[in-house]
Amino acid sequence: MNILNKRYIFFAFSLLIIIPGLIILGVMGAQEKLPLSIDFTGGSLLEVQFEAGSTPQPAEMLALYENFASRDAQVQTTESGSILIRSAFMDEPTRDQVITAMKDQFGGEVTLLRFDSVGPSIGKQVTSRAAIAVGIAALAILIYITLAFRRVEHAFRLGLCAIIAMLHDVAIVFSLVAIGSLLFGWEIDALFLTALLTVIGFSVQDKIVVFDRIRENSSVLRRLEFEKMVNHSIVQTLQRSINTQLMTVEFLLLALALFGGVTLREFAIVLLVGLLSGTYSSIFIASPILVVWENREWQTWFRRKPAST
Repeated sequence: MNILNKRYIFFAFSLLIIIPGLIILGVMGAQEKLPLSIDFTGGSLLEVQFEAGSTPQPAEMLALYENFASRDAQVQTTESGSILIRSAFMDEPTRDQVITAMKDQFGGEVTLLRFDSVGPSIGKQVTSRAAIAVGIAALAILIYITLAFRRVEHAFRLGLCAIIAMLHDVAIVFSLVAIGSLLFGWEIDALFLTALLTVIGFSVQDKIVVFDRIRENSSVLRRLEFEKMVNHSIVQTLQRSINTQLMTVEFLLLALALFGGVTLREFAIVLLVGLLSGTYSSIFIASPILVVWENREWQTWFRRKPAST
């Protein structure tokens, strides 16, 4: 099985998934419509349940809500029939006034299901610390792989290839959320950050397994060409990588995505796709990049092929 022979097809396939999502995020950023939750932007989220038959329309709720909070509030009805409202920051006394006004205007009992409030300064801290966490994780991975494989020639390359493949997985996750935000109204929240850091951890773990087999074969199969040796190492770890991910993680996450409820669905799908991407990039991205680097193939990318006689 010659996996490395088709490496540029795998690169193109990844770009086909990543580029549309990043374009969507870029357009949303330019329009100041990034799908960030109140965890990052600051604000309030209020979810209430009305008695059967007394649930108001979103437009009616918005008209009432604007008397107490921002006119940029967003109101939507969930699958369970509750009303979910996102707005600028609102304190608890104002929340109580809003619920009282709901009872007076629409009648019936109003049950408070959820109320989260995050100040703008806290939201900015969460954003900056999330970026720092990802940066520190990448640096730690680079240092660890370089030290762990220090007896291998060009050990630093292994670390950089792992980082590039990890960024590939991060880009896949962001692309997925960008598309999900357009189709299903997904948002980047604290659970997304948890899923992202989990994907990074699993992604690097799988790459270390593949690189460790390359390290072993570099001495056992030292007479083989570097590309053939790497391809042989990938094939040796292929079954282990696929079986481990499918049997222990992916099926469980698929069940959680299907039956875990609306609150956890986005989290489960992001983990499902992210971990699948981690396995894919370990086999089809990280090691092929290592071969491209070893062969310095970029030197021939833009050269014309000699004309055949």
